[in-house]
Amino acid sequence: MGSSLSCVNAPHESEYEEEPWGKPKKRGDTLREAERLFRKANPDYNTTEQLDHLRAVDYPTLDKDGHVYLDYTGSGLYAESQLRKHSELLRRNVFGNPHSLNPTSSAITALGEEARNMVLRFFKASPDEYDVIFTPNASHALKLVAESYPFTSNSEVLLLSDNHNSVHGIREFARVKGAAISYVPVLMPDLRADEVMISMALNKKPSERNDAFRLFAYPAQSNFTGVQHPLEWIAKAQSQGWHVLLDAAAFVPTNQLDLSRWHPDFVPVSFYKMFGYPTGAGCLIVRKAALSLMNRPWFAGGTVWGASVVADDHVLLEGHEAFEDGTINFLNLPAVHIGLNHLKSIGMETIHERVSCLTDWLLKTLFSLHHANGNPLLIIYGPPDIRQRGGTISFNFLTPKGNVVDERIVETRASAIRISLRTGCFCNSGPAEAAWNLSKEALHRAFNAKNAEKEYGREIMKEDFIKEIGMPSGGAVRISVGLMSNFVDAYRFVEFARTFLDNFPSHDGLMPRQGC
Repeated sequence: MGSSLSCVNAPHESEYEEEPWGKPKKRGDTLREAERLFRKANPDYNTTEQLDHLRAVDYPTLDKDGHVYLDYTGSGLYAESQLRKHSELLRRNVFGNPHSLNPTSSAITALGEEARNMVLRFFKASPDEYDVIFTPNASHALKLVAESYPFTSNSEVLLLSDNHNSVHGIREFARVKGAAISYVPVLMPDLRADEVMISMALNKKPSERNDAFRLFAYPAQSNFTGVQHPLEWIAKAQSQGWHVLLDAAAFVPTNQLDLSRWHPDFVPVSFYKMFGYPTGAGCLIVRKAALSLMNRPWFAGGTVWGASVVADDHVLLEGHEAFEDGTINFLNLPAVHIGLNHLKSIGMETIHERVSCLTDWLLKTLFSLHHANGNPLLIIYGPPDIRQRGGTISFNFLTPKGNVVDERIVETRASAIRISLRTGCFCNSGPAEAAWNLSKEALHRAFNAKNAEKEYGREIMKEDFIKEIGMPSGGAVRISVGLMSNFVDAYRFVEFARTFLDNFPSHDGLMPRQGC
């Protein structure tokens, strides 16, 4: 985990001959010159040049239509070759519902199992230790854990405040069973967790029962700040009797997760975040020892060995079959195999190297931008450098007086020049609450008002909520680089950022916010 040494050791601002964002002191500010300086500072970036060729032949619409795609944490992009291979497979074959032994069912069943085995191989997970449950997405994989984990009144759920809402939602299932719920916060300025606090939270208390089931859940990489939380926490927690859920959705698109080295109990993944296509296909990679403890609260077609109306009874199938409800998205599973092969042919090390170098340059460049009065152009939420962080950068632009620029203005301007970025809280309230120092009391008041709006006959709008809790705006701006990012994308975004220098954008005509 972490970033390549070449990018970590690239010069900081004071070490540059020229300014780090590529504006030479005595030469014109050109893209070519900026890229020359970038490559000089990051020589290992040149080892990723196969991605430039791939972008030209397999993702040609990006440059043909002038797109700057900076939303890889939201979704990966699909290659034309992925579509061709999947389409050709479907065109040349006849596939039926897999729950049978007829020829069309047997054919797709075999391809589905090939995809399952490919997932295990890609993540270096031993089939003796791990199983793969196919799901519609990572959120559904998390819901399977939440509803089936053996919570009791003696159980405890420990969550990092920096988690996706789909992870936070586990607490509601645990709460119904009487389990204790606790959080470890992430702290300013880097929005990382304190190691001492983690150790104290994980340490087993003398009064705790040995048979109590305890679940610790955290992301390998934050979808808000890009922070990569230590994978070493996995073994530390397990040594204290915890099961560990590692949310890998934001991590695995640009980092190799080696499950022969790290052994979390539950790993949710969304494949579209890795390679764009297909959507509606994810999985839960689960240790078989943990899977054997899970109790499903219901059964469905495809999950039972047998079920009876007269006897009012049923017997679940074993392993993953007990958790794949109904008919899975069987025609898309071969596309998962194709997508994983696509990444494998490129090499995760190559993808990681490119992302690290571009992120390093963006961070240094954005931090170098100041208004004429010396005030910074923006505030970045999370680490100021590339160490132990991924390719996600969240921030807000600031006016020369230091006020936050409304995120809707940024998205509107960016969209007008085909820059795809994302604004809001990104389904991850913990880092936002820490960054903006939101109080528990104000949040309680705002949620209570929203929950009581029908009683009082007044709808609480998002603007009212934001004002009540004291947010400076409706959320942050997030850019994220990934598989097909190149220097031109980064450069064009910096040029866009520079349009906010010495600028007081008008708030007139903004559309109402829908949510965060």
